[in-house]
Amino acid sequence: MPQYPTLSILLNLGAGMTRSPRALKRALTAAATALLASTVVTMIATKPADATATPQPGPVTAPVMGWNSWNRFGCNIDENLIKATADAMVSTGLKASGYTYVNIDDCWMASTRDGQGRLRPDPVRFPGGIAAIADYVHARGLKLGIYSSAGTATCQGLPASLDHETVDAQTWASWGVDLLKYDNCNNQGRPAAQRYKAMGDALKATGRHIVYSICNWGNDAPWEFAPNVGGSLWRTTGDINDSWGSVTSLLDQQAGLETFARKGYYNDPDMLEVGNGGLTQDENVAHFSLWSLLSSPLLLGNDLRSVSATTLGVLRNADVIAVNQDWGGSQGRRVADNGDTEVWAKPMSDGSVATVLFNRGGSATTVSTSTAALGLGGSSSYTTKNLWTGATATTSGTLSASVPAHGVVMFRVTRAGTLAAPPAAGTLQVSDLPWLASSNGWGPAERDRANGEQAAADGPGLSVGGTTFSKGIGVHADAAVHVYLGRNCRTFTAQVGVDGEVGTNGSVRFAVYGDGRLLGFTGVKSGGQAPTRLTVSTGGYLTLELRVTDARNGISYDHADWGSPTLVCGGSGAGTAVSDRTWGTAVNGWGPAERDTSNGEQAAGDGSLITVGGVSYPKGSVSTPPATSPCRSAGRAAGSPPSPASTPRSARRPPAWCSASSPTASRCGPARP
Repeated sequence: MPQYPTLSILLNLGAGMTRSPRALKRALTAAATALLASTVVTMIATKPADATATPQPGPVTAPVMGWNSWNRFGCNIDENLIKATADAMVSTGLKASGYTYVNIDDCWMASTRDGQGRLRPDPVRFPGGIAAIADYVHARGLKLGIYSSAGTATCQGLPASLDHETVDAQTWASWGVDLLKYDNCNNQGRPAAQRYKAMGDALKATGRHIVYSICNWGNDAPWEFAPNVGGSLWRTTGDINDSWGSVTSLLDQQAGLETFARKGYYNDPDMLEVGNGGLTQDENVAHFSLWSLLSSPLLLGNDLRSVSATTLGVLRNADVIAVNQDWGGSQGRRVADNGDTEVWAKPMSDGSVATVLFNRGGSATTVSTSTAALGLGGSSSYTTKNLWTGATATTSGTLSASVPAHGVVMFRVTRAGTLAAPPAAGTLQVSDLPWLASSNGWGPAERDRANGEQAAADGPGLSVGGTTFSKGIGVHADAAVHVYLGRNCRTFTAQVGVDGEVGTNGSVRFAVYGDGRLLGFTGVKSGGQAPTRLTVSTGGYLTLELRVTDARNGISYDHADWGSPTLVCGGSGAGTAVSDRTWGTAVNGWGPAERDTSNGEQAAGDGSLITVGGVSYPKGSVSTPPATSPCRSAGRAAGSPPSPASTPRSARRPPAWCSASSPTASRCGPARP
């Protein structure tokens, strides 16, 4: 096993922890970072400063909530509407419920720029100017959003911001704008990531925290590039309209995107149509419930000046809003699809799970699931709360309700009983353990053989890219296997890929969840590829979920194998992620040591999703080698690193890293010591 240098991080371990050299060494080793050699300097990274009244650019802490003018008003906007809407957000209690942003969409700008090349407000619609609107909105404790397009003109043919990014960002910052919705019209065919990065850089350079909402309609996989160009939210679809068919179509397009959302970075299935008249009351409740569970931005699109009490009752449901604003390690996702009935679930930070029982059909029906299928197995009893009626109940594990046509029943479910005994200590194969629950696209999930799509044990042996496995799990996307850990298992490892029986067909993603929290996931694995090693820390988790989804291209031939899925159990504590702890100091080679993103070598937060060997991790601590590290560039004397100015970025090798997922630095993934 190669030896790697480590990132030096001094942790505040708390007064209750023994501070012996051996204990400290164990804690620091669990945060170790494996790195390739590169030219380095030493920097000290301290814990982030507290937010100030004028925060610096950075990610949002929760999905944004507010209002946008487009769905109801289109181009029929003026400053009186915006002011009246801000007043209504306060008077109706929506501000108190968390709705903060008042966003002006297209048609606010004049048809030409001013003599200095700056955007200017339409003199008829906004005679007082946007800065005055911002002052009005801010005086009410709200924030102002603005609109432009990453093209030569907006979708309505007005001046847009392509090649004007710097001057436009500075203009908006000078006006006091707090959010930019950046559209995709008239983009001249230029690469999306390039266009959106130019604006992201310009916004950041203003020094003002302007939330960056990327709206390229789901083209060019914005869930992959948007976080890297400064986006805090990104549209995953085309525009919504005020119809049930539109709501369900956009919902369907969210399946498979859940792994790309993380705290501060959110998929956006477009604004809400609640209260615009095209949906029934049950459909309004379903729309709001599902968007909340998805950790979607909650942007109202109705006329707040005349909003009804019934609509306010939907929009101000505190229990449902709490689900949206909480981050428990994953956005909501579909965990069961039975045609007209579906089950969606989201983990909550307190260990409970929010779930939506959804009925697409035209008549009322019973929708059922189990607590095990929600990632909450292993308890003798559970409490449930209906988030729309407030009714509470207990269950031993079954969750069932009569759901109206085009409607939902939404619960929050919490363990309340005696926990089951954990697995025995040792190195265990998941295929030999009892499973709390399992589901599969075709036929049953198989133990120690590939999926044959029909009856149990009808598949061949496990084989991925020419590598065979005597132990493992064979499934067909979409699939899940749930296993009880009882907070007694330290690591999970498997070799994953598409089974050889389908040749070069099939394409899937693998993901591992602990108590519903996303721990790690692969890129798309296709037929014929060699297996990928997927390793995560499981310390502190009660349950483990092994999930396989299709690559958003249908499930044909999606036979997927977990080769040698192995748990190391015994002697594990509850653990917390090193990236969530207070750091006294952190020594780093280029730029600051990063929390939960890769190291971009320059400013804080300039990295991307942590990815090692084809596996991505939402949690981790990342660096380039410190000057005191034994890993040094060939030919350079120890202790004499060149400065960043003397070494061009292009001349340096890109950093590689590894956040330890076990007490040794030989395993890659986020640390939970």
